[in-house]
Amino acid sequence: MYSPEILRRADTRQSLPRLGGMARPDGVVIVSERFWAFARRDGKLIEGRMPSTPASLARVPLARGLARLAMSVAPLFRRSGVAKKGERRILLLAIFAPFAFVFLPSTYALIGWAAVTVGLILWIFRGRTLNLHGAEHRAIAAVEQRSLESTWAGTAMPSRFSPRCGTNFAALVLPVTVVAERIWPFQAALWTPAVVTVLSLALTMELWRAVQESSRRGARLLLLPGLALQRATTREPEVHETRVALQAVASVLRRELD
Repeated sequence: MYSPEILRRADTRQSLPRLGGMARPDGVVIVSERFWAFARRDGKLIEGRMPSTPASLARVPLARGLARLAMSVAPLFRRSGVAKKGERRILLLAIFAPFAFVFLPSTYALIGWAAVTVGLILWIFRGRTLNLHGAEHRAIAAVEQRSLESTWAGTAMPSRFSPRCGTNFAALVLPVTVVAERIWPFQAALWTPAVVTVLSLALTMELWRAVQESSRRGARLLLLPGLALQRATTREPEVHETRVALQAVASVLRRELD
């Protein structure tokens, strides 16, 4: 539940954990490296701990990126109510179905990829997800700007666009995959599309991490396509929707600051 003290404490802290999140049709998930919280529109709050990246993978290029990618969706696959059983099955089907397309002729495989992608996008952004996606970004920006209390009150309105949104990752992974397919040095085999896809995801995670850590303006230019795409994947949230995201933020920060 909302606690003015938590937001007030966070606003006065010089250092706070980096937060991420995801929007759902019925609420917002906020995560730190250690904790996650799912605040629902009906007022219910679900809390949990994030799995840690295995130490053996944390410093291994490419592997660490795939591990972080897997960890980022961990709250969805917990039996905790973040995603219902049927939704988890849809997600798993969307993740693994494209690997079956390697057995199809290229034209049919392309149609299959397009159908799965469009279907997944429509399913993910159903209902009020677009508005809650904007609320998620606004709440995280409020943490970074130390304007949590004023954002809750509605007197501050941090940006609904985020340089660390997964939309930016998606905008990067597409050209990386195309380039990887063009320069693949080995003879094409049945398993080649699957390997190229996994390798592209790993390379994009490394690139995304480098861009996030870089202070060079040129590196930040790589985020522009994703930021532009967020005009389609977010909508201006209402104050009560931003408060849903802030409920999740407060839950995570309460455990981080204790």
